[in-house]
Amino acid sequence: MATDATGRIRVLVVEDDPVAADAHAMYVDRVPGFVTVAKAHTAAEARRALDRTAVDLVLLDLHLPDGHGLALARGLRAAGHHADVVAVTSARDLTVVREGVSLGVVQYVLKPFTFATLRERLVRYAEFRTSSGEATGQDEVDRALASLRSPAPAALPKGLSAPTLERVTQALRQAGAAGLTAAGAAESVGISRITARRYMEHLVDAGRAARRPQYGQVGRPELVYTWE
Repeated sequence: MATDATGRIRVLVVEDDPVAADAHAMYVDRVPGFVTVAKAHTAAEARRALDRTAVDLVLLDLHLPDGHGLALARGLRAAGHHADVVAVTSARDLTVVREGVSLGVVQYVLKPFTFATLRERLVRYAEFRTSSGEATGQDEVDRALASLRSPAPAALPKGLSAPTLERVTQALRQAGAAGLTAAGAAESVGISRITARRYMEHLVDAGRAARRPQYGQVGRPELVYTWE
């Protein structure tokens, strides 16, 4: 099993959004046994990085400015690169998932995701990589493959829905460093201010957003939420 000199799994982060790429690299480096060795924002940059850097795993955004991520994965296989791929995408097309499996995509992570979600996928991938030797039977083969499978995602708090959470997340990300108040998020998404605040507080609790007080002319400060 190829790793770096310290035994860590070397990861190439491919993500067109520089801010997201930095965040994903930070997430990777927080997981024991993994290290980010390069970042790329396009398919062309990813190919160049793989030609000059030893990589064990590619954390691959599927929507790149110069091509689809699966086309990149297909080209890498044709060029003799054997790094495994964890696909990072907001797409939920199962046809794409099936195609990805045939190209060496070992895990899918749906955007937006938390550090805990990526950590769990990487830990399972590391367990799969450490499987070696000859299996004694079907059960051992099944256990090795099961290490790649993820448990069902944790349920959202009562009253919150995944589609609305995704819309609130998108609005918060688009707001950038300026952030959004509960009223601003409510107007952007089309929900009540109280509901918007519940979703953004959930994102704060999950470590995906931060809050800060914004002081106005009079009255109590208003909370502003920003994407982490």
